[in-house]
Amino acid sequence: MTTPTGLPPAIFLMGPTASGKTALALELVKRYPCEIISVDSALIYKGMDIGTAKPDAEMLQQAPHRLIDLIDPADSYSAANFRTDALREMAEITAAGKVPLLVGGTMMYFKFLRDGAADLPQADEAIREQLLQDGLRLGWPAMHARLAEVDPQAAERLKPNDSQRIQRALEVYAVSGKTLSQFWAEQQSEPLPYNLVSLAVCPTDRAVLHQRIALRFRQMLEQGFVDEVRALYARGDLNVNMPSVRCVGYRQVWDYLDGKYDYEEMVERGIIATRQLAKRQITWLRSWPDLHWLDSGDRNLLQSALKILHANAIFDLPS
Repeated sequence: MTTPTGLPPAIFLMGPTASGKTALALELVKRYPCEIISVDSALIYKGMDIGTAKPDAEMLQQAPHRLIDLIDPADSYSAANFRTDALREMAEITAAGKVPLLVGGTMMYFKFLRDGAADLPQADEAIREQLLQDGLRLGWPAMHARLAEVDPQAAERLKPNDSQRIQRALEVYAVSGKTLSQFWAEQQSEPLPYNLVSLAVCPTDRAVLHQRIALRFRQMLEQGFVDEVRALYARGDLNVNMPSVRCVGYRQVWDYLDGKYDYEEMVERGIIATRQLAKRQITWLRSWPDLHWLDSGDRNLLQSALKILHANAIFDLPS
């Protein structure tokens, strides 16, 4: 399957958490030869199902999702890993005569896939551990200030408590003597070899999104989210500095199990953290080029999406 550009088609279906991406993706899969590739840094973890809103067995039977349940929560996975895996899956889907439909809210994964990854140095476990210990001892705002001294451009992009990214930026500088910003400036773009159409699903009213986030978080709790985190907590090999435990919702329930606050405060903090995630996702999307916005509240959401895909030669409209 090719388009007038001579390139095979591909769809990015993006949006903030709880915006309705998955529902639209399922409608597209029902009607057109699409296959879903998950673009979600939380869905990669095995055993983290409720708090990530991972598709259940019935949904996966209707519409299989690639790149979910890839690794154990104790293991690591990078945006560069994702790009390698996603390109492989996209090639398989295209070879089968179908359209890759990449669905999720991890904007860094989408960016790496679209633009290519900077040639960053490999992780140095000794330096990484030392930076982690420094962060625990001094606090991450102090580490953020340290980063601002060597790479003010990177520091400006990061919040003072974004421990994972501050640690990585400092590690890159310690290993190579070059800043993360320098690596990105020298990056050679690797255009994605597809005729790409980017869609974003989001309620036009932010209050509606906040309501959906609160409702979904409470539904997760009713489905057994606390017990899911309790099982991870009981393993003994996970801690709050791991990316898996830092996933939105998981960190708040983990701290509740740690006795840092009571149940009601955990619920409030979980909802607030999810809202903050959604805000960051929307900020990313506003800078995304050639993006087609779709209103989650549009009663004709599917038809609106299909018109855009048809106009970009992805699908023919149904007769």
